[in-house]
Amino acid sequence: MHPSQALFEDQASPVLLPVCDHYAGSEKLMMKSLALQKELGPVFDITFDCEDGASISDDRAHATLIRDLLLSEHNLYRRIGVRVHDSKHPSFATDLSVIVQSCAEQLAFVMLPKVSGVKEVIDAIEQVNQHAATASQRKIPIHVLIETQSALAEVHEIAAIPQVESLSFGIMDFVSSHWNAIPATAMRSPGQFSHPLVMRAKVEIAAACHLHGKVPSHNVTTEFKDMAIVTSDATRAHLEFGYTRMWSIHPDQIRPIVKAMAPRSSEINEAISILQAAQENSWGPINKDGRLHDRASYRYYWSILKRASMSGMKLPDGAQYLLQ
Repeated sequence: MHPSQALFEDQASPVLLPVCDHYAGSEKLMMKSLALQKELGPVFDITFDCEDGASISDDRAHATLIRDLLLSEHNLYRRIGVRVHDSKHPSFATDLSVIVQSCAEQLAFVMLPKVSGVKEVIDAIEQVNQHAATASQRKIPIHVLIETQSALAEVHEIAAIPQVESLSFGIMDFVSSHWNAIPATAMRSPGQFSHPLVMRAKVEIAAACHLHGKVPSHNVTTEFKDMAIVTSDATRAHLEFGYTRMWSIHPDQIRPIVKAMAPRSSEINEAISILQAAQENSWGPINKDGRLHDRASYRYYWSILKRASMSGMKLPDGAQYLLQ
């Protein structure tokens, strides 16, 4: 029996996404990110930005540019999403009518920013679905940016919405919303990993995602010259806070994030060895090197292989069948 059948008989398999989500808000940066995605493959997602990462200019013209790129030959892997304006902004309706209504099949996801709570998310999703339905029966996956205190208070309810597949932490808006009660040093390392209120927010978001089988996406690293800081942030986000995805705001950040969040070779080899032995034993418990393994640990090691594959790591030929 294939792992996808044997390991998830009694529960839904979790959402799995590329480990890096790269944001681009100008035509120049969009084209640069598309060229890099063509070079590296779909090991990272691209989010075309209509909101904070875009200049304040003609919102309809900007939305039209995004629409045209999504419909173009540059959208090779269908791994491009869009961050629309927040649902209270006048240009939210423009983003939906220009982009979502035309690109329901091409969009990887729609990111909703600055939400105040679960009701606002549900209402925004209904509007997204109404516009998408004019061209497609597909329900576009929804990503939600948790950057307000009120949204954090309802993070479990937001993560439970079926169409939501990922939650991101918006650290800069979250810290700003405390009006200097949290110092600016908590927006960057090492403060972002030690301030109690920021740590609590990160843990709550990750826990809500893992409870409901969604993907927690870590906040940006504002440093884009020293890649050692980017690597350290991605590593700590994954190993200490349980994040399996991270934002990039500069093309140079993409490779370090992918490398830091991808499994190590030793983890991959161990996963292959355990899963092959498990399959030979019809997915019953096994004794491997003096340790007991059963379907609970098999799910863990299968997810390692899935993350490795999605990060562009070449697996041995004998392990490919475990993922097919």
